[in-house]
Order: sequence, then structure tokens, then C-alpha cells
Amino acid sequence: MIRWILIALLAVIGIGTGYWGYLEHQEKNAILIQAENTYQRAFHDLSYRMDLLQDKLGSTLAMSSEDQLSNQLIEIWQLTAQAHTDVGQLPLSLLPFHQTVEFLTSIGDFTYRTATRDLEEEPLTDDEVTTLHQLYKQATTMKDELREVQHLTLKNNLRWMDVQLALANEEEPMDSTIIDGFETVDKHVSGFTSDNSFSSLSPSQSEKKIYQSLDGKVLSEQEILEKSKNVFSVNDETELTVSKSSDGADVPMYTVTYKDEEKSAYADLIEDGGHILSLLIHRPFSEKSISLHDGYLEAEKFVENQQFQNMKLSNSSEYDQIGVYTFVYEQDGVQIYPDSVEVKVALDSGEVIGFSGKNFLINHHEREINEPELTLDEAKTHVNPNVEIMEQKLVIMENTQKEEILTYEFIGTLDNDIYRIFINADNGKEEEVEKISGPEAVFTE
Repeated sequence: MIRWILIALLAVIGIGTGYWGYLEHQEKNAILIQAENTYQRAFHDLSYRMDLLQDKLGSTLAMSSEDQLSNQLIEIWQLTAQAHTDVGQLPLSLLPFHQTVEFLTSIGDFTYRTATRDLEEEPLTDDEVTTLHQLYKQATTMKDELREVQHLTLKNNLRWMDVQLALANEEEPMDSTIIDGFETVDKHVSGFTSDNSFSSLSPSQSEKKIYQSLDGKVLSEQEILEKSKNVFSVNDETELTVSKSSDGADVPMYTVTYKDEEKSAYADLIEDGGHILSLLIHRPFSEKSISLHDGYLEAEKFVENQQFQNMKLSNSSEYDQIGVYTFVYEQDGVQIYPDSVEVKVALDSGEVIGFSGKNFLINHHEREINEPELTLDEAKTHVNPNVEIMEQKLVIMENTQKEEILTYEFIGTLDNDIYRIFINADNGKEEEVEKISGPEAVFTE
């Protein structure tokens, strides 16, 4: 009798386990199908937008009306933003597709800067017309190559999930058409943007400006390691791995990495002065235990320890137990927004887990700041009267043409939303209106 009860019990357990496994399998398949559908839609949308982008770039070459040209450039800028979204939904983080993303960014920056100026007063220069021709030529190449990948994907019924799983597991996929196609696109874009005639979109020029603000002692590898121990809060330098940039690099630097059972981290330090260019620490987070303001105090201490002088907090935000703080350089009571650093602080412990000093190191120099033509009260008259102003200050910001201008910054509320409004301190022009999203607090002395 007991024997039959045990057999029945085992049978029930077996059936239950099999049914549970079946449900798990069905649920997993549903997730995979949903992910595959997302990838397919994003890819076909990207191909479609590249078609439109190429058409509209071609149309700009035949336009003679400044108004039409400005509107067309704005549409191109919007298309590049949408294409960025499409790319972000593809499993391309494991593929060498960075040059294409950078190229789309460059198109967006160029078209936006050009479209937002008065083209009747400042028509396109010969160099800008040449740039448009080059953009059109490259967009045509990208469109054709994406079309080819799209054709083969549909013809051979290829799945994006196979690509993602194979790349994640460092395996060769059954069919490498998709990978090969995107590598070809990226290779062609890389060759195109490295052409000296296209230097207006090349980011390497701004990288070279970093040297303008560096005047420190050139550090050895051992000195870099000693500094990194403080940055990573470790005592033994054997836990750190250091590598130097290749000869001929625009900015000679060291990359230092650290990893233990709980966290991994890396930092880029410039050889000249040992300035930290970037820092990122990955680790699990526990519950929040300190306030956004307490996190600011830790961020301020870090900035001071890195020898950044006269830095003032511009804004702070809280996202997922992380405080994000932007500090800007202050000269003669005027805050210089291009000279900024960003610090990320974990609000469970107050540990600094991220830092970027690139903007400061690229842009910093002492400026000749003229007295504003408008008074603060005169500038206020150019702010929307429905905005309730809470704070105001004099700042130097960059406009859409990347020109530094002196402005009054007003922070105010409208319909329970917070806005940052920049008014030109010389002519009263509204230079920029920015909505401050998410929970944010601005600290002032």
C-alpha cells in the first residue's frame, strides 16, 4: 500500500515539475518573441529613417529659400534624434557601432546649430555647403548598406536574438550577416569621418584643446598608481591594473582598473598633472541612508581634493539612489558653465562612484568678463511674466553656435514645473529655456 502511495506521489511530483517546466518554457519563449519583435521594429525603423535622412539631405542642396532650408535642417535634426532612439533599442552595445552613433550625433549637432541661426543674416558658408554634400554622400552609403542588411535579414529569416545570445556568450552566430553588415557600415563611417576635409564634425579637435589648461607635473606610472589608491579607497596597489595610452595619442593618459568580489572600477588619469578625466565604480546598492544634501557635501569634498578651485554647485539631481552634482567654475562672481565637472555619489554610503572632468579640462581658461549692458531688473522684463522667479545669477553659457555669451540665469516655477531660463545680458534675447526634470535641489550659499 505504501509503495503505491509513493509511486502516485512521485507521479504527481513528476507531472507538476513537467507542467512547471512547460510554463517556464512558454514564458521564456514569450519574452524572447517580444524582444525579437522589438529588435526587428527598431531595425526596420532605423532603415526607414536613414532613407528619409538621405532624401532630406539631398533636398537641402537644391534649396534657395533660407526659411525652407532652416525648416529642412530642423527636420533632419529630429530624424537623427529618432535614429539614435532606434539604435539604442538594438543589441549593438556588443558590436563596434560607435562610429555610426558618433556620426549621427555630428549630423544632429551640425544641422541644429545651422538651423537655429538667422540664415538671412548669416547664410551658409562654402565650407558648410561642402559639409552638406559630404553628409549627403555618406548618408547615401549608409542607406544602401542598411538596405542590403535589411534585404538579407528578411530573405534568410534571420533573428536578432541569435545575434545577441551569440555575442553575449562570445560565440559565433549561425549566420553573421547582421554583424558583418553593421561592421561594414561602421567601417565606412570611420573612414569618412577621419577625412581631413570633414574636420568640422570630427571630435578630435576638441580633445586636443585639453592641453590648453594643463600645466602640472608629468606623473610617472608609480605616481599614477599612488593617486589611484586614494581614488579607489584601496591600500594595496597590487590590486590595481594600469595601462598607458599608445604613443602619439592626443592626450597621453593612464587607465587604472580595480576589481574585487563586490565592485569593479576604472579611472582615466591624464599624465600631465594626474588630472582625473573620468571615474566610474560599479557595485550593488543598499537602501538610501543619506540625503541629497549630504551627498553634495561628499561631492564638494571630492572636487576640492582633486585640486579644482573656485567651483560652485550649479545643480543636483537624484536618480535611483544616486546623487548627481554639477559644479562650475566661478570667476569674478560669474559662473562659467563650460568649465564644469560632474560627480556621482551613492546615497547609501556617500561614496563617490562617478566623476567627469572632461568639460573643465577642455574649456578652462581665465576670461575677460565685461560688465553686462542690462541690469538684473531689465533682464527680468524679458522673462515670461507667468514664471515665478526663485533665483537669479550672472553666468557664461554656450549658445547653439557653441559661442560663449554672458547671460542672466533665472530659475523659476510655472504650473508646478521648474525651469532654467537664460537671458542675454547685453541684448535681452532669450537664449535658452530648460525644464528641470526629476527631483532636483539647487544649493546656494
